[in-house]
Amino acid sequence: MGRTVVIFAAGSRGDVQPCLALGRALTRGGDTVRVLASGRYRPLVAGAGLDFHALPADPAEIIESAEGQELLAGRSNPVAFVRRIDRVLRPHMMPILEETRAGARGADLVLAPTFSFLGVHLSEYLHVPHAVVHFQPSQPTRAFPHPFAPAARMLGSLGNRFSFDAVDLGSWLVCRKYVNVWRRKSLGLPELPLAAPFRQARRAPVLCAFSPAVVPRPPDWGPNVHVTGFWHHDQPEWEPPRHLLDFLADGPPPVYVGFGSMRTGDPEATDALLRTALRRAKLRGVLAGDPATSEDDILVVGDTPHDWLFPRMAAVVHHGGAGTTAAALRAGRPSLVCPFFGDQAYWAARVRGLGAGPAPLPARDLAVPELVRRLRALTRHTPYADAARRIGRVLRAENGTARACRVLNRYGVRTG
Repeated sequence: MGRTVVIFAAGSRGDVQPCLALGRALTRGGDTVRVLASGRYRPLVAGAGLDFHALPADPAEIIESAEGQELLAGRSNPVAFVRRIDRVLRPHMMPILEETRAGARGADLVLAPTFSFLGVHLSEYLHVPHAVVHFQPSQPTRAFPHPFAPAARMLGSLGNRFSFDAVDLGSWLVCRKYVNVWRRKSLGLPELPLAAPFRQARRAPVLCAFSPAVVPRPPDWGPNVHVTGFWHHDQPEWEPPRHLLDFLADGPPPVYVGFGSMRTGDPEATDALLRTALRRAKLRGVLAGDPATSEDDILVVGDTPHDWLFPRMAAVVHHGGAGTTAAALRAGRPSLVCPFFGDQAYWAARVRGLGAGPAPLPARDLAVPELVRRLRALTRHTPYADAARRIGRVLRAENGTARACRVLNRYGVRTG
């Protein structure tokens, strides 16, 4: 008899889709999978054949709100960032935690990507195993710093290793007062001191949902850490609209430009800038946005699966989310990454390090002349395309979800 696996998938679509890929693989092995996510993803989860439990906060709406934009504006100041994120999360944390408890009822295994410390608490409450899931390399190592703290590299290997503790501690400091109240009042568990969640989490199996061809495994990761390959949520049944097919057939392959749930301070000005740069670079474009704003040489699309779209592009310009980066590399297409915050600068550096694209252009530095120069390099510099094709062949041969399932099937008793 299969297990009931609960996956806490709070976050944007880029956080949800890998969870769906793993969930589908687990159901093929006989498990029942319940995904806890924002209500906007109910159709996506149902389409994957998985059970759904709604969380009361929508991360995309939080980011797009005035408070969310203020949060992003303060990311260069760590103290201001922590204060602002506390203010942004305050109205949402307790409702999210309560729905997490309700949604995890009956679980035999708990997975909490991005918020791995939640798996510790649910595991203890339900007396079931949990596994840690990382969409970016967040497991402590001396080889490189945490993707959220790249400046630690200047302090050498010890600085690299300490950066992981600093990021974990910072996230726990923001959430600790809410989580400890939740533990005491809702879970009937004692409050935890400062370092306790991380000591427990690091004894659990760890699934790193990225490819060793993109992030080589550091030698100091222990045997409980498994680099599985990316988890791709393909949608082969998706039918493209006729106008998209007609646009693709009407000229050379275009360049895709989309920044996911990221927003600049002036979206209309950014949209005009992108269109101007594409035209000056003499490129056709496919932009993410409102289809009603399409023009002869620029098609604007709504929700379009990357696994279908990217292989039909000449190149991809994106924000550097882990999922979008993986999709572009898997499609064998060179990328220009315009990181906004978080781990996006890390993935931008990896794309450049692999030779699959030019130097990143941070979103805050977007300007027509520099974007035109990058677009020309992206589409005319043959080595970028060659490197992207090579890494694409490797990624298409991997099956990250199958490997993750094999790891999870080896852990039949509680490990945390």
